[in-house]
Amino acid sequence: MRIVIALGGNALLKRGEPMTAEVQRRNIRIAAEAIAPITREHEVVITHGNGPQVGLLALQGASYKPDEAYPLDVLGAETEGMIGYMLEQEMGNLLPFEVPFATLLTMVEVDGNDPGFKNPTKFVGPVYEKPDADRLAGEKNWVFKQDGDKWRRVVPSPMPKRIFEIRPVKWLLEKGTIVICAGGGGIPTMYEPGKERTLKGVEAVIDKDFCSELLARELEADLFIMATDAQAVCIDWGTPNQKAIHRASPAALSQYTFPAGSMGPKVDAACHFARETGKAAAIGALADIAAIVGGEKGTIVDASYSDLTWH
Repeated sequence: MRIVIALGGNALLKRGEPMTAEVQRRNIRIAAEAIAPITREHEVVITHGNGPQVGLLALQGASYKPDEAYPLDVLGAETEGMIGYMLEQEMGNLLPFEVPFATLLTMVEVDGNDPGFKNPTKFVGPVYEKPDADRLAGEKNWVFKQDGDKWRRVVPSPMPKRIFEIRPVKWLLEKGTIVICAGGGGIPTMYEPGKERTLKGVEAVIDKDFCSELLARELEADLFIMATDAQAVCIDWGTPNQKAIHRASPAALSQYTFPAGSMGPKVDAACHFARETGKAAAIGALADIAAIVGGEKGTIVDASYSDLTWH
C-alpha cells in the first residue's frame, strides 16, 4: 500500500517537555522505530507538525532583533529542514543502507482572503502562565488563547489549496524513496495580487492535518494515518463516560463535536479523505502504527462502514 503518515506535533515534542534538540531527537527516534517496520512492506510518505518548533524559532528571532523577526513562512521552511534531517537520520539508522530518503521543502498555496487570517487559531510555541502570556502579547503584539490550563500563542491557519512540489514527491516514490514532505502543513505561500506567477510567503501556519489530507488525496494513497498522543478518537474525553471509537463512517463520526485545537481537525481531515477517496483514514497513537495499518487499533474512518463500533 501507499501510506501517508502525519506525525502530530505532540508525537515529536510532548506537552511541557523542554524544547531542546536532545529531547526532540529522542522523540523522533521513537517515531522512527514505530514507522521503520512499515516501510519494509509499503510505500511511505511522512509529514509532521511543527508548532512547538516554529514557536521556539520565533522566540529566538525576536530576542535577536525584536523589530526584524523572521516571518513565519521562513521559520516553517527552517523546521522542515531541521525535523526532516532528524527523521532521515534516525530512520536511516534502522533500515538497510540502500533505502533512499528525501526531505522536500514544500510550498503550499493559500488564499489571501481565507477567513483564517481574521481569526488566528493555530497554536505555536510553548505554553505560558497567564501573566507571562499577557506580557508577551504586549511586548510582541502576539495573540494568545487558552490551551488547557495554560496559554499559547496563536497565528492564522488558512486552508491549503495546492501543493507545488507534488510532482517531485511522485517521482521520488516511483524510485522507492521514503519521502518526508509538507512538514508543518507546508510553507504558506500565495500569488501577489495583480502579478501572475509571483509567489510570496505568508505570515501563517497551515494546519498539518488538512495539508496532509490534501497530499494523501493527490498521491492517491491507500491509507492516511494521523499519529498523535491519543490511542483513538474518544467521546466524552477526560470523563468517566469516555469511550474510544474503533471504526466509523464519516457520517456517523461527523455527528460528534471535537475540540478545534486538537482532535477536531484530525476528525475533519479523516472524514474528508474517506468521503472523497473511498479509502480509509486512521487516527491513533504513534506506538500503534503497525496495528493501525492492520486495522486492529486506532480509529478507522471508512465510507464503507455503516455506523460506529467501539474499542
